[in-house]
Amino acid sequence: MKILVGFSRVFVGLLFIISGFIKLNDPVGFSFKLEEYFSFGVLNLPFLEPHALKIAIVVVILEVLLGVLLLIGFRVRFTVWSLLLMIVGFTFLTFYSAYYNKVTDCGCFGDALKLTPWESFTKDIILLILILILFFKKGYIKLIFGAGFNRFVTMLSLLACTVFAYYVLNHLPAIDFRPYKIGANITEGMSVPEDAPKAIFDYHWKFKINGKEKIITTQGDYPTVDGDFVDVETIEVQAGYEPPIHDFTIEKEGVDMAPEFLNEPKLVVVVAYDLAKSNYKAFEEVKTITDDAIEKGYKVIGMSASSEDFKIKLQKEYKLNFDFYFTDQTTLKTIVRSNPGVLVLENGTIKQKVHFNDLDELKFE
Repeated sequence: MKILVGFSRVFVGLLFIISGFIKLNDPVGFSFKLEEYFSFGVLNLPFLEPHALKIAIVVVILEVLLGVLLLIGFRVRFTVWSLLLMIVGFTFLTFYSAYYNKVTDCGCFGDALKLTPWESFTKDIILLILILILFFKKGYIKLIFGAGFNRFVTMLSLLACTVFAYYVLNHLPAIDFRPYKIGANITEGMSVPEDAPKAIFDYHWKFKINGKEKIITTQGDYPTVDGDFVDVETIEVQAGYEPPIHDFTIEKEGVDMAPEFLNEPKLVVVVAYDLAKSNYKAFEEVKTITDDAIEKGYKVIGMSASSEDFKIKLQKEYKLNFDFYFTDQTTLKTIVRSNPGVLVLENGTIKQKVHFNDLDELKFE
């Protein structure tokens, strides 16, 4: 039992620290995931949506701290109770996602590691078992260092998490796990290799033959049957390859102009997923840097999911010398965790990407 508790302690502690740190690296992204859970179509808790970012920060810092407390054996009773309550909550959410197919990615490890809903649920069940062992056998969890040193480690961990959270919130994630990171080529990210696995579907054809219903299964071909067709049910049995970047468009009046813009040798993109929630003061500096970019031969465009009227109003108010195009809001949230944020592209390759607090770092050659 001592060995089992020791293994559970190290495994759970490290996993909570790693999982928490990955989400702490991108709390805005985790808050988007929480907004999905809080939305009307999922848990129907819309009153929590405006507080998603605050909840995200508290949850991820607590996750890291609980991992640290477990490893050093400090405040054991508080730690195991907190771990148990947290994993019960996580297990419920991942089961709900998997069973009802509501949120297809729980965000457990942010964008660093994508898990299917059932994989996430399985992971949480394993953690629940290990945490239950720790809960009922907490007497085996002993202090590694003295109480004074443990308090120092705990306070240092809390301070480090707080400072790190403040930094990434006011800039961009320190580590970018998304397909739109600096150096990535968007066109290549959308391409599908010739040898990529294709999706496989089973077609369950229902016919009425001699007054009786019969189901014949094929993988696409219409069966040769001497009877009357009734219905067909299609089930995906093997998922096909999905490129890292999908649903990426730059539309104007229903026309996708992405291929044209991604071939521009000097392109500046102002991204604002929702202009109603943007930091408006930042557009004063956006005006300055985009005018400078235009003078130096750059093509400048805006990308937003907001209405055309809102885009025109913003252009007039801040005298912006570029047009806004429509792009899906989820895609824009993935591209940059800033509203607004600015990217510099060269033939579809992202060369620079900054938060609105760092616009002065942009360099135009």
